[in-house]
Order: sequence, then structure tokens, then C-alpha cells
Amino acid sequence: MRALLTTAAFALTTTPAFAAKGPFFSLANTDFIVLISFLIFIGVLVYFKVPGMIGGMLSARADGIQAELNEARALREEAQKLLAEYERKQKEIQGHAEKIVAQAKADAEAAAETAKADLENTVTRRIAAAEDQIASAQASVVKEVRDEAARVAISVARDVIAKQLTAASANKLIDESIDTVGAKLH
Repeated sequence: MRALLTTAAFALTTTPAFAAKGPFFSLANTDFIVLISFLIFIGVLVYFKVPGMIGGMLSARADGIQAELNEARALREEAQKLLAEYERKQKEIQGHAEKIVAQAKADAEAAAETAKADLENTVTRRIAAAEDQIASAQASVVKEVRDEAARVAISVARDVIAKQLTAASANKLIDESIDTVGAKLH
């Protein structure tokens, strides 16, 4: 209200009404009529409490803006909390992932060691089996050589005996063989 009165007083002192010819306070002076109309307009506005209503509307608008600012501030704080929580969770997940990778590496190393030990056992068993086969083959070859040697020795002995054997010594050998077989059977 005071601002309006100050504005009106300023308007009275700066108007071109002082430059008009003739008396200022005359109804023939258009500047005077405009001034009176303006003052009446201001008076009507004050009578109907328009400045108070405008002030109330501005105050309500300021309150609304302040409420929106408060809400925006609260949303910002909530967003910062959520961001901090997500960053914390991301760090936890990163740590968990690193643990999983470390465990996987340890498991892979353990599996490699187990596979290496299994491979060594398999190689050892195969070497032992090969050695057994070689020993068996050697024994078989030795037996075959002995059998062949015995067969050759028998054949040579037969030839030698056949050349040196007479009818009387053959009959004597047959009798001794029959006595030996008879003694073993009874």
C-alpha cells in the first residue's frame, strides 16, 4: 500500500501536467482528468483489496515454489542415498566376483594337480603293465627256447642213441622202462 502511494506521489511530480497551460486543477486540463482517473483506479484496487490478493497469490506461489524446492531437495537426497547404496552393492558384488574368480583359479589349480597325479598314476600303472608283459614275454620266450632246446637235445640224443644202440641194449632199455613204469604205477 505504501508502495502504491509512493508511486502515485512520484507520478504527480513527474507528469507533464506541470507543463500544461492553464490552471492544473481544471476539468479542462486532460492531465488533471487522467490523474484523477488514475487515483480513482488505485483507490478501487485498494478498496477491493487487490494488492492483498496479489500479495496472497504471490505468497501462495512462493510457498508452492518453496514446497517444490523442498520436494526436489528430498528427492535429490533420496537419489543420493540410492546411488550410495547401489555403489556399495556394486563394490560388494565386485568383491564377491573377485572371490569367485580366486576360488575358480584355486579349484582349477587343484584340478590340474589332481589330473597330474592321476596321469602319473596312469603312466606308472601302464609302465608296470608293460614291464609285466615284457617279463611274461621273456618267460614265454625262455620257455620256448628251453622247449626247443629240449626237443633239439632229444632229437640229437635219438640220433646219437640210434647210431650207438644195438638190439641187445635196446631190449635192455625197454625192460628197464617197463620196470620203472610198473614201479611208479604200483
